Amino acid sequence: MSNRSIGLDGPLYHYLLEHSLREPDVLADLRAETAKLPEANMQIAPEQGQFMALLARLMGARRYLEIGTFTGYSALAVALALPEDGEVVTLDNSAQWTATARRYWERAGVSGRIRLEPGAARDSLQALEQRGETGRFDLAFIDADKTGYPDYFEHCLRLVRAGGLILVDNTLWHGTVADPDDEREDTRAIRAFNNALHHDERIDLSLAPIGDGLTLARRR
Repeated sequence: MSNRSIGLDGPLYHYLLEHSLREPDVLADLRAETAKLPEANMQIAPEQGQFMALLARLMGARRYLEIGTFTGYSALAVALALPEDGEVVTLDNSAQWTATARRYWERAGVSGRIRLEPGAARDSLQALEQRGETGRFDLAFIDADKTGYPDYFEHCLRLVRAGGLILVDNTLWHGTVADPDDEREDTRAIRAFNNALHHDERIDLSLAPIGDGLTLARRR
C-alpha cells in the first residue's frame, strides 16, 4: 500500500501534486514525520486530505466525526477547513500515535476544536449515541479496522444528519478487491462491505479512485 492515489504512475502523480496540492506546512511536516514510522502506509494521501477538506467546505460542515485517527493528518486537514466554531470528534485507541497528532493540532491552532475520544471505537460510538449526538454530525470518515466497517457505518448512519456525508477509506484496498485469488480476511471484509453499500437504498453512493479508494455515501 502507498500514500498516493491508486493507479497513477510516478510522472502523472508528480504532475497531480505539482498542479493541485496546496498543503500547508503543518500538514507537510506531519506527513514527513509520519513517513518515518513502520506503519506510515496507514496515513492518507495528501491529495485525499485536500479533497476531504474541500468536501467539508462545500457542505458548510460544522461537525466532523472520525473513526481511526493515526497521527492526525485527516483530522487536521478537515479541522483547518471548518469554521472557528466547528468541532472535530475523533476516535482512536493509540496513545502513542495520537500524541503526535496532538502536537500538530496544537501547532496549527486547532486543538481547541478537536475532541479526541480514546479507547475502542465501538464503545465511543455507542457513548456518542447515548449522549444524544444522533443526527448531529455533517461529515464522518471511517478509516479503522476493516472487519469493523459494517458496524462503524451503521453508527455513522445514525450519527450523521440526513443529507450528510460518510467517507470510507481503503475501499479499493490497493487493487486486491478485484483479485479473486486474494482471500485474506481484510480483503474479504472490504469486498463484502462494498457489495452491501452498492445495494443500500439508504444512501447515495460513489466509490472514487482517490488514495486507496474512497467511498462517498450521502445519507438520504
